Amino acid sequence: MRKLLLFVLTVSAVIFSGCSSKEVVAGYQGPKEVSTYFVAPLMSTQETKDALKAQGFEILSVSKVGKAKLDSIVFTNDYLKALADKPGRGFLAGALRALVNTEAKEVRISNPRYFVRAFLQKDYQLNDEQPLLDALNKAFTDLKPSEDKWAFDGLANYQFMISRPYYQDVIVAAEGENEALKSTLAKNAKKNINFKLELSEGRTLYGVNLGKRTMKFVDKIGVHNAGLLPWMVLIEDGKATAMRADYYIAISYPLLDMGGFMGIMTVPGAVEKDLTKYFK
Repeated sequence: MRKLLLFVLTVSAVIFSGCSSKEVVAGYQGPKEVSTYFVAPLMSTQETKDALKAQGFEILSVSKVGKAKLDSIVFTNDYLKALADKPGRGFLAGALRALVNTEAKEVRISNPRYFVRAFLQKDYQLNDEQPLLDALNKAFTDLKPSEDKWAFDGLANYQFMISRPYYQDVIVAAEGENEALKSTLAKNAKKNINFKLELSEGRTLYGVNLGKRTMKFVDKIGVHNAGLLPWMVLIEDGKATAMRADYYIAISYPLLDMGGFMGIMTVPGAVEKDLTKYFK
């Protein structure tokens, strides 16, 4: 009887949510793999922003990515910022993206279940992502899971392959006093800063453009997941850090194989070089 009741409640939640993806439903215990993104029918960039704002999300930036100049919308909210306001977890505050892709006639949205689990690692608690999923479920109808996916239990310790970096193996672009690092970035990056987000005293997250040549890697491996741009830089504890390309690209493109990565083998070094330049 209890199993039957749970089944009925789960089915009812899906029906009344107005969403075709079970992954956004509270208590979802489906496949061991979790999708990287949700895919919604095409909306304009303004409509997408309005839908997010209506559910309490803050728009951090909108930037053009790829040769097709798709719109990458970075969004957050107070709940996500609070989750991210821990040592080494600040990247999570800017991890949610909505990519408006007019060519593919879709809006591709980061799945909070995927990125919260990946970026919080040992700090993750079951269902930390649920308030974010609830808000997205209200903002968008007919959400469907992307083909990109990964084992849920493997996200916290994700590594593309042996010898490649984990989440915590960050680029250290510069060291010094926080305020001095922020001042240097503001001076050198100039128009290449897409957003600045103060998480708490001593912890600031930025979204920045990479070099024009470097950012072309999304055209080589597929603009469908180009919402990972702009790149993020976190300033805290006297360091300016960023996720390594062979971690961040790999976890954002989990279907990318070794052959695909060989085609952009110079990108990890180029990303580090571009970011380090901002702190010279």
